[in-house]
Amino acid sequence: MKHIPFFNRQTLHLKPDPARVVVRPFRPAIEPRDFNPIDKTRANHIVDRVMALAEGEVAALLAATLDNFEGRHRNLLVKFEQRAAEMEDALALHERFSLAQRQLVGAYFLHEYSFEAAALFNPSIVPHPDQSGIAEGGQRFVLSLRAVGEGHVSSLTFRVGVIAEDGTVTIEQPVRLATTPTVTARVGDQLDLAFEPASDITERVIFPITEAQSNGIEDARFVAFEDCGKVTYYATYTAYNGRNIRSELIETRDFVTFHMAPLRGAAARNKGMALFPRKIDGRYAMISRHDNESLQLIYSDDLYEWGLGQNVLQPKFPWEFVQIGNCGSPIELDEGWLLFTHGVGPVRRYAIGAVLLDKEDPSRVIGRSREPLIQPEKSEREGYVPNVVYTCGAMRVGERIVLPYAISDTYSTFSTVRIHTLLDLLKF
Repeated sequence: MKHIPFFNRQTLHLKPDPARVVVRPFRPAIEPRDFNPIDKTRANHIVDRVMALAEGEVAALLAATLDNFEGRHRNLLVKFEQRAAEMEDALALHERFSLAQRQLVGAYFLHEYSFEAAALFNPSIVPHPDQSGIAEGGQRFVLSLRAVGEGHVSSLTFRVGVIAEDGTVTIEQPVRLATTPTVTARVGDQLDLAFEPASDITERVIFPITEAQSNGIEDARFVAFEDCGKVTYYATYTAYNGRNIRSELIETRDFVTFHMAPLRGAAARNKGMALFPRKIDGRYAMISRHDNESLQLIYSDDLYEWGLGQNVLQPKFPWEFVQIGNCGSPIELDEGWLLFTHGVGPVRRYAIGAVLLDKEDPSRVIGRSREPLIQPEKSEREGYVPNVVYTCGAMRVGERIVLPYAISDTYSTFSTVRIHTLLDLLKF
């Protein structure tokens, strides 16, 4: 396949860092089949052993634990106490216990998890809510990334960067600490989450919470959605429990508080949904894929209800014969809606292309790349999943498109291209 050289690839790689960890609940293994509910559980046994320690032993062990882990987490004692509160059943058999005993019990039911030890990939990008201090022609952005750790569990993490007027991309170094949010409200699988406002955005990690998400929050496609002059950041993502998938939606105004909820309807039983950045003719619009190989356009009056739509794009060229999918939300240009796509070809080799949809009627394809725009380089094709380049969203900055993308499902990088150059390529 012909290589397209006009994308300006940045010498910037975001690689997984096994040193970044969060604390997660530790759950003792399931009791044997012949376990009698009248008997004590393993959790009870652990609590009994802690409670049998002398007061001085408790204080010394708690101090040693804090000394070992304190610099790795924010407010670790608070996390111990929160975890102890979740273990009330195991504590209930003891009438009296000290604060130190309670905190030590909480420590025994936590463990560290290196959430991005294996991979940091499938990025999407949106303008940062705070553009203060940015030079003219540049823009600060928020980058979301899929982080994968032990057991192939995926979570959502963030970086912050700036694209300058000349197209140079820089990324701020993430802070050392990482933390998960507090669940402030829960109704079924709908969640309200909150991070400490003083925390850095790169510190915040959204880890699976519900049973439907238990094996992963995958491939968030963020978009800055504008309605009546207000901007809300939405992202569709795939919730995975190890067996089944479904599409869910996360929303935020500030990247401090978040609302998560499952989507409903036939389209939500599949992955790869991407929301348009504004309503079209008064209705929400989504690019989706429900037949595992083509792209559909769906309209809805309800942001959370999505039926099946009409086919707008099918595999056409050899590099996408297996299937195509969207690479994030469409980008609005004067000339139409720019939609990046991925195609799968021989030996399941993933490449990135693009199409241009009509501004008034997005079901009409008015331009399309015949060759891949970005494809796996031979020097970069090895990784967690070989022969893959993939993105969950690009962004317009002035007359450029900045496209973050992942290599071999392992790490992420950036490319930029001038819009007029890209549009020339997409002409039929």
